[in-house]
Amino acid sequence: MQLLDIAIDAADAAAEIIRERAREARSIPWQVKSHSDFVTDVDTSAERAIRDVIHRCLPTAEVLGEELSPNVLARGGVTFVVDPLDGTTNFLHGFPAYAVSIGVAIDGIVEAGVVLDVPAGDRYTAVRGAGASKNGESIRVSAIDDPSKALIGTGFPFKHLVHLDRYQRQFAAIVRTTSGIRRPGAAALDLASVATGAFDGFWELSLAPWDVAAGILLVREAGGVVTDLEGNEVTGLQHGPLLAASSALHTWLLATLQSA
Repeated sequence: MQLLDIAIDAADAAAEIIRERAREARSIPWQVKSHSDFVTDVDTSAERAIRDVIHRCLPTAEVLGEELSPNVLARGGVTFVVDPLDGTTNFLHGFPAYAVSIGVAIDGIVEAGVVLDVPAGDRYTAVRGAGASKNGESIRVSAIDDPSKALIGTGFPFKHLVHLDRYQRQFAAIVRTTSGIRRPGAAALDLASVATGAFDGFWELSLAPWDVAAGILLVREAGGVVTDLEGNEVTGLQHGPLLAASSALHTWLLATLQSA
């Protein structure tokens, strides 16, 4: 698919910049966007590189990007939904969990996506109706159907502390009934982990389109289910809570979170 090829090329261009700057990550100046939310010139340079690739290949495409164009509306035509560096805080601390995430929507429906794990070099891709892959090999969600054996990913409400009490109740409910909870700190990679079966599920209370557009498609094309915390289907182009899980555990996970 041509749009996926463009997204892959754009992600590679961003990753090259990120890798070059990783050696000096601890000395890169931080700018504060909001509580516990940071941006650097690495983020903005990577997003510009992505935009350059996209507009060279498809000049009419819109870019909904976290840093340079967060208010673009993905309505008609082709829109690339871009997180140039998902996991900026991890990157700045040298913690190897950060990625480039690019989803491609046509008329408001995400049709293709790529998540590039920059430190590991792993590339996750999906095309709607054609499956999902990791480094060219087909991937599927977990087949585990026993919650006590499940490993669940999550994201803390570190920017939106108003959600903290609710989140802590949910955390307590999940940790009591599963084999464990993990929080690497990059939602795009968390969703890729659900798509590969490394996580049996994932939830977070506040995410943006650039965090999830590509990852949601990965999970669905790998056989998983993605909804909000009311059980409603999500497009990947809105802000809000997210629950992604294998088809075997989604109903249980949704009920457990709601009961908390």
